[in-house]
Formats: sequence, structure tokens, C-alpha cells
Amino acid sequence: MTDFSSLALSPALQQSLESLGHAAMTPVQAQSLPALLDGRDVIAQAPTGSGKTVAFALGLLQGLDADLIRPQALVLCPTRELADQVAKVIRRLASAIPNLKVLLLTGGVPLAPQMASLRKDSHVVVGTPGRVQEMLRRKVLHLGHVRTLVLDEADRMLDMGFEEAIREIVGKTPRNRQTLLFSATWPESIRAIGRDLLHDPLEVTVAAEVERATIEQRFFEVELAQKPSALAALLREYQPESSVVFCNTRRDVDDLTGTLGKAGISALALHGDIDQRDRDEVLVRFANRSCRVLVASDVAARGLDIHELAAVINYELPPDADIYLHRIGRTARAGQSGLALSLVTPREMPRALALEARGGVPLAWTRLPAAGNDRPLPAAMITLRLDAGRTDKMRPGDILGALTGEAGLGAEAVGKIDVFPTRCYVAIRRADAGKALQRLQAGKIKGRNVRVVRL
Repeated sequence: MTDFSSLALSPALQQSLESLGHAAMTPVQAQSLPALLDGRDVIAQAPTGSGKTVAFALGLLQGLDADLIRPQALVLCPTRELADQVAKVIRRLASAIPNLKVLLLTGGVPLAPQMASLRKDSHVVVGTPGRVQEMLRRKVLHLGHVRTLVLDEADRMLDMGFEEAIREIVGKTPRNRQTLLFSATWPESIRAIGRDLLHDPLEVTVAAEVERATIEQRFFEVELAQKPSALAALLREYQPESSVVFCNTRRDVDDLTGTLGKAGISALALHGDIDQRDRDEVLVRFANRSCRVLVASDVAARGLDIHELAAVINYELPPDADIYLHRIGRTARAGQSGLALSLVTPREMPRALALEARGGVPLAWTRLPAAGNDRPLPAAMITLRLDAGRTDKMRPGDILGALTGEAGLGAEAVGKIDVFPTRCYVAIRRADAGKALQRLQAGKIKGRNVRVVRL
């Protein structure tokens, strides 16, 4: 049986699943949930989008005692964005459980509010290893009642250097806990930490589903020195409305972003050295179509929820076939078609041949577009930042009203509006951005002057 109704879940969880429209289980859910609900340790290889978050969320929620307001489940994630997504999924699934509290502990935000939240206690803690470790050392977080520990995207946490922090955190949890480890790839480091931290785990493997009918994969042989110009030529030839270009190093991310900008191609960088506020702004601008190209490292892009991504481009092939499949699987989501382009130097040819052997079919090698096309590729939208947010009771409707009212813009000129605690972002059609900025700077929103900046 692959229906959730076949599982021995509590009525509250069945109610939440029904209200969220979850009926049939995905492969990773069907393979892991019976063992999860029995309290068994599980180590699973599953790609992003496979449904693993719902799987471990149901497992940890089923085992909670709602009357005991102590951290009973701990989920560790590599990035703030992924932790935030996981916390939201758990809250939605727990919506029918009265007074269940989920606490988010991540870096990049002030310590004081999180420490204040810890004094009230919670049932589930979702966080990044560094911030959880810090709270433990400050003795404001206590894990003595943890029944379920989840290591989500464990391979990326190890890549980011969190192994020591993870082992310290695990040492603060009871030995008889249930431990669940989820990873998109299966390197020896994952196998080693699994042997150390898990007891007789069930092993589940769900392959990344990359349908050749929905993702068109093309490979281009190029000399190393020609890579920047080759990438610009591909972007101008295919003109994807949104694309992620993957680099293997942070230096390449920065260098390439600068090169594209000088060529008139709208691009922003995303890697681990970017501070949290700048990272938030990069993601907002990419999601609202104020940036055409996101140049990213694998670690920085892991856990991002990018909808309707037109293309993925490998500036350099990754060393592992699983990482390649994970990268290109970000396009063609929800049944949409997608495009995956890869630049390959002679030195990278063994990696390409390994991909070919893994797939069992020849790679589609294509000639690079002819040189000579130097036209710019600007983004369709421009982002304006307003220095007021939720704490100022600012709502999307207030901003839209100011733009379509006093500013005189048509509603079609206004794109996505994002509201954060202390600031807001609004996407404006490029041709109308100057007018919108001028009118907002000269007028008022909710009867007050608000500082507005064009990004």
C-alpha cells in the first residue's frame, strides 16, 4: 500500500495530510516511513524534491508527547534557507496538534530573540549546526529529552565543515534516541558518520529522476581560457529567463559574476562567504526576476526552493555524478521541461565519460554558438528596497496601494513583493522602475515617509 491512510499515523497527522492534499506516498516515503514509525534508525539517499522532509517530519511528530514541552526532536540542516523550509513543513503537518511548538535556530540573525524563544521551550528544534552548538555551549538549549535526531542534507553539512559540531551536538542527546540521516549523495564520509551515529539502520536509496524527455542535456567542449566567453555565448543563444550557473569554487563564482556583469548580462553571486542579509537580497532578486543569472556554488545553492527555473548550466562539471543529477534536477520541476548545459574542458573529459557510463547512453555533444553576438541581457524587473517591514506593520497591500495609487503605476508593472521584519522588497517592471522610485521617495506609505533604495 502506498497511501498514507495505510500507515498507523495519529488522527491529527492523517487530518493534516488530508487537508494538505497528500494522499499517495512518494518512493522515499513508502520505503522509509514504516521503519520510521517503528522507531528504527534510517539512512536514506534521496534527492531534493523526493518528499524526504514529509517522511522524517511525520516520523518525529508521531513520536512526540505534546504534553511534555521539552525539545523532543532535533533537525539539523546545512543552511538557514533549508532549515526555514523544514520548519514550515513540520508546522503545517502539526497544524492539528494543539499547542505544538517548533523553534528555528539559525545563524545570520540576532542571538537575543532566539535565546528568548528558548526560555519558553518547544517540542521540535530545527537549526543549523553552528547556531545549535552555540546555544548548547551557552547552556540555554537542553537536549536530554530528544527522542528523534534528523541530519538533513548530511553530505552538505560535512562539506561545509560541520562534522565536529554535529558530533558535539549528538553527544548531548540520549543514547537511546532514534537517528535519521538523509543525504543526496553517498560518499564515504556519509557512510562513516552513519556507522558511528546510527544503530542497525535501514538503508533506503531513491535515485534522482532525471527524465531525458523533460530535461534536454547538452554538452560543449571548450578550452579553459574560453570558458567565460563560451558561457556568455550560451546565455545569449538560449536566453533563459532564469538560470543557475554552477561553479566548483567560490573564486570562480565571484570572477564569473563580474565577467558577466561587464558583458551586460544580469548576474548575481551566491556562495558561503556572502553574509545573510546580502544572501537574502540575492535570493529575493533572483526569485522576483530582477536577476537573470544566479552564479552559485553547490553548498550555497543546496536547499534553495527555486520555482520555474528555465536552465541549469555547469560552468565546470562536478566530480560526482550524483551531484550533477542533483544540479540539473532543479530545472523541469513539477512536470515542466528544462534545459541543462555543460561546458567541458579536455581535463574534465573523464568526468563526462563517467556521466555517460552512468546514464548508459551517449552524451549529446553540441557546437558552441558562433561569436559576435554582444547584445546585453538585462533582467525584466528592478527591485526596490523599502526600509520598513513587518515590525512596522507593513503589508504587501500597502506597498501595492502606494504604487498604483499616488505613484500612478498600473498593477501589471508591479511584480513580487517580499516582506521581512525590518524591510520590504518590491519588483517593478524595468521601464517603470525610475518612476516608481521617484514617486515612492516623494510620497508616503501608510501616512509615513519610508526610505526607498533601488538595488
